[in-house]
Amino acid sequence: MRVVVAPDSFKGSLTAIEASATIAREWRRVRPGDEVAVAPMADGGEGTIDAFELAHPDAVRHPIEVTGPDDRPVLTSWLELPAAAGGDGPTAVIEFASTSGITLLDELRPLTAHSAGFGQAIAAALTAGCRTLLLGIGGSGSTDGGQGALAALGARFLGADGRSVGLGNAALGAIERIDISALVRLPEGVEAIVLSDVRSPLLGDDGAVSVFGPQKGITAGLRSRAEQNLAHFARRLGEVLPTDPLQPGAGAAGGTGFGLSAWGAAIRPGSAVIADALGLVRRIGAAELVITGEGRWDAQSLEGKVVGYVLELAASSGVPAALLAGDIQGPTMPFARAASLSGLAGSADAALREPQRWLAAAAAQLATTWR
Repeated sequence: MRVVVAPDSFKGSLTAIEASATIAREWRRVRPGDEVAVAPMADGGEGTIDAFELAHPDAVRHPIEVTGPDDRPVLTSWLELPAAAGGDGPTAVIEFASTSGITLLDELRPLTAHSAGFGQAIAAALTAGCRTLLLGIGGSGSTDGGQGALAALGARFLGADGRSVGLGNAALGAIERIDISALVRLPEGVEAIVLSDVRSPLLGDDGAVSVFGPQKGITAGLRSRAEQNLAHFARRLGEVLPTDPLQPGAGAAGGTGFGLSAWGAAIRPGSAVIADALGLVRRIGAAELVITGEGRWDAQSLEGKVVGYVLELAASSGVPAALLAGDIQGPTMPFARAASLSGLAGSADAALREPQRWLAAAAAQLATTWR
């Protein structure tokens, strides 16, 4: 039997590579005669660089120090993929999660966290001569509309007194003028692609503040202020760099999708781009079972997330799919089989304490009972 293992990371507990290796190891132990292929996935969030690095053994990591989301220095890296035969130049893969992500914060900073480090990494890749930029924007801890990234690329955000207003959501409401005279533009022939894991617009009930603000510390008492700040920023940015705040994906990464779109980037589903790099369509087409997984399965899992996209690929190839998730909230009918680590461990806390153990148990159970 041919099995493809293509999970996302189990956020905060297991990387996609660790999850893939654990599932594959247990499957081979229970069913040593089966052929198991691993394809650790990502959708633009945590693990995006790892996924591309696995698909391109000749890729090169470039270490860089950037300003983290709370102004502390962060040592990270961006990935260079060599130019394909006949290509114009190398491709850069840059990850928001590792430059400006929420895991870099000691404590949530709902109104002051920013995306400047992400912009610094983008600038470094452009300086290095990269001709394609793949910008993974999942895992953010800020709601600044991409203002920090644009500031790192040379834009100036000025208040009524003509001075810089600073960075973060709280500063957005004070912007009176945006100076883009020194903004680093995309050179002719250079393409920037935003790899997004959500389809939310910038504003409104489905926007960055309403949907994703709570996980970044935007409480009910701060919601109106944060939304107003973001709306004011959208109006001001639209005066110099017109773009659509209602486009799908504009609300990704606290509105960074919107800011990068105004800069000239195109927003694409991250799962599809990464799956293409891994040759996942071909692998699934030749398989008899696909196993995917994530930390939490819920209603958002089908909205641009890895597991939803892998499920679509499996369905289009007529291949059954199984889900192994840390926690399952909601029906799993599209899957032929589903199991939660918290269900096996007895509680979510128990599963989080030993995620590898319980993922191994779930994989072994699936391998034992699958017919």
